[in-house]
Amino acid sequence: MAALGWLTPRRRSATARSVLAGEASAEAARKSSQELEELAPPVAAEEPEFPVLGDDRAAAFFDLDNTVMQGAALFHFGRGLYKRKFFETRDLARFAWQQAWFRLAGVEDPEHMQEARDSALSIVKGHRVAELMSIGEEIYDEYMAERIWPGTRALAQAHLDAGQKVWLVTAAPVEIATVIARRLGLTGALGTVAESVGGIYTGKLVGEPLHGPAKAEAVRALATAEGLDLSRCAAYSDSHNDIPMLSLVGHPYAINPDAKLRRHARDCDWRLRDYRTARKAAKVGIPAAAGVGAVAGGTAAAIALHRRRR
Repeated sequence: MAALGWLTPRRRSATARSVLAGEASAEAARKSSQELEELAPPVAAEEPEFPVLGDDRAAAFFDLDNTVMQGAALFHFGRGLYKRKFFETRDLARFAWQQAWFRLAGVEDPEHMQEARDSALSIVKGHRVAELMSIGEEIYDEYMAERIWPGTRALAQAHLDAGQKVWLVTAAPVEIATVIARRLGLTGALGTVAESVGGIYTGKLVGEPLHGPAKAEAVRALATAEGLDLSRCAAYSDSHNDIPMLSLVGHPYAINPDAKLRRHARDCDWRLRDYRTARKAAKVGIPAAAGVGAVAGGTAAAIALHRRRR
């Protein structure tokens, strides 16, 4: 064994220089590790889960037209009433023009909306509220069910699954909005209230249409009554007219936004969702004549439909 002693390193006590070398190496390693951590790309913080499960002081408010449903609810309701001979072909042609404008421009025209409301009020005057509610159920199945945006529906369901209340907020008559909310399994609806006496429509409104700032006031009033914290609530809309409502809540979303709302949402760092499969004609530069053709085609189709029924 002694012959192999040269293979075994001799034990030597550490000198001051070796201690210094060891400490210097350890310090260098520690500094290098720190530098690597600093150079490493930051790990993105996970976005807090939303909606918050079990937050009973939070709720969600959804605009209806072009947010939850493609097109205007009032137009689809008008189609159903025309089918049931509530009004004449000229009224349907006007509805078709207004709907074509809405689909092409992507925004609500105040004059068109006012005309549509006035027409609807004159049409339902003298009819029973219960009758219109029953017809509304049928019209939902005929014209509205297939026009619900799946993406927006999923957002509403996420709030429901979290145990939160979900409300529609729309300028459409509250009776129509209530039917749609019930069929979608939502909590309820805020909408324009038409005056009725003894369960019969008078042809007048209670106050004004639930539009623009009026929506914000309705949401504020409901939040107070329900004990909600608006900073924990969410609101969803496609229209810049609803900026007052969106600005009320802590979680505003622009859904299928018009140009003005898209710009505002980006400036305010609001979340955007667009479930449309193609850009609207006005956004991609289709000539104005194409828009006129679409309107003319819609009107011609309405007249043809009326003639076939004669």
